[in-house]
Amino acid sequence: MSAKTTLEVRLLGRMEILAGDAAIRIGGRHAQALMALLVLRPRPRLRDTLAAELWPEAGVPSSASLRQALWLIRSTLTGIGLDADHWLEADQDTIGLHRDISLQLDVDAFETLAGSDDPVDRERAVGLYDGDLLEGLGHECFAADRERLSDLYEDLLAGVAQDRLDIDDNTGARHVASELVARDPLREEAHAVLIATYGRSGSRSQVVRQYRRVCAILDTELAVRPLPETEAIYRMALATAAARSRDRAAELDYTYESGPFSPVLVTSA
Repeated sequence: MSAKTTLEVRLLGRMEILAGDAAIRIGGRHAQALMALLVLRPRPRLRDTLAAELWPEAGVPSSASLRQALWLIRSTLTGIGLDADHWLEADQDTIGLHRDISLQLDVDAFETLAGSDDPVDRERAVGLYDGDLLEGLGHECFAADRERLSDLYEDLLAGVAQDRLDIDDNTGARHVASELVARDPLREEAHAVLIATYGRSGSRSQVVRQYRRVCAILDTELAVRPLPETEAIYRMALATAAARSRDRAAELDYTYESGPFSPVLVTSA
């Protein structure tokens, strides 16, 4: 391979691989898992190590299963007109991606953007997260990375929800906070954002409903009350909702009195 060739890989959600304009669709869960391991840890790795990660229950490294998975990957590359030796480096002891591949991995981009102090970068990170790592592949070797990235995503959602609330994007804040609550109902800060958005929209009933919901969840799961910060947000949301309701009532009164159908005093002659 005389020049760097780009391999674009998406592992957040279902695995997708692009080599230039060619989509690489690898059949077989074990072959997909092997390719994912090679992408997540691109340097050549011992065959026995790879086999032990993919088939820990086998007791001894499953070299035959590893060879079959590697064959499926190579066959897929060959089947779409690519030279497998230009993409993979495999010898008697090790397997890895070719050293001249330029790898573009969504996981790397997600982690970089999620760690940024720039709200715009954090929004981009949310857009990259199409699902938990390697959905559909249940291999235990991905469990730790999957949980780590899921936790990072949930922390990211909490931050983005607050970012949106801070710029008065109540609809956006509510959308992100709702997603976080759906993923983890114990994320109290997401409930607090929802309470605040309902207060700003003037819906006292939704403020109370969300507050009661978080109270019930925390009591059932952890036997605790909401944090003082959440209680303060609840009180403020109630006050905000009441103020919004008064403002709307005043607007309606003004419209009624000054509009085209305002009442007319009729006197007898």
